[in-house]
Amino acid sequence: MISASLIKDLREKTGAGMLDCKKALEENGGDIDKAIDWLREKGISKAAKKADRVAAEGVAAILTKGNDAVILEMNSETDFVAKNDKFTELVKTILETVIDSKANSLEDVLNLTCGDSTINDLIVENTATIGEKLSLRRIARVSKEDNESFGEYIHMGGKIAVLIVTEGTSEEVAKDVAMHAAAMRPTYVSEEDVPSEEVEKEKAVLTEQAMNEGKPEEIAKKMVQGRIKKFFKEICLEEQPFVKDSDVNVKTFVKNNGGSIKAMYRFEVGEGIEKKEENFAEEVAKQLK
Repeated sequence: MISASLIKDLREKTGAGMLDCKKALEENGGDIDKAIDWLREKGISKAAKKADRVAAEGVAAILTKGNDAVILEMNSETDFVAKNDKFTELVKTILETVIDSKANSLEDVLNLTCGDSTINDLIVENTATIGEKLSLRRIARVSKEDNESFGEYIHMGGKIAVLIVTEGTSEEVAKDVAMHAAAMRPTYVSEEDVPSEEVEKEKAVLTEQAMNEGKPEEIAKKMVQGRIKKFFKEICLEEQPFVKDSDVNVKTFVKNNGGSIKAMYRFEVGEGIEKKEENFAEEVAKQLK
């Protein structure tokens, strides 16, 4: 009997799927080293060799179906692969599998059954087939009420995807907000969403700046109050001047159309990933060694 912990160890070492790991261990009497060699011989653990590569390209995509929607960021190592038919089909398969499920976390999504395997296994298999590290970086499954609307917008062929949920207004208004969010890069929907520690940190920085300008303490406090409002305008969707009408902020625009913003999901490909840059001459030298 092969234990679950042994299968888990082999999976972590090779990146192969659970069923393949179980079979490899069964074929080799539970010997993990022999199982690793068996997987390598079969070409199944090929994906593991790419585990340390940086996958910072890819695509952000959205699928809506009735009152449900899924938004994801799928990464590859190069933009070329992100336009590959196999990669595109993989993204489509994941979206369609997740939208018909109840999965609400990345872990749940990776463990979802898809055909004869799981989504995680499918990604590993495609990594081996395509020849680049592929990674499902983040995904959200969103449900709305009948009086709510989805606004979706894909920018630059999938470099940025935005999903907005509004209440009491139309899809057109929600889409306008999504287009705004794609362009203006808000981090939060409203001031209330900004963590208190982030606000206090910003206030401390602004206070220090004002004091360094030689302002008296009372004047410095008033300056900070004004500058913190500017800070909220930069990071909060509702407080930003609306791109189509800068006389009103986004919150007012939606309110004037009878609604309010309930949620925002904004995925920008490679956001926050440190891309690996190598000197071309050094890379050639490595290849010649």
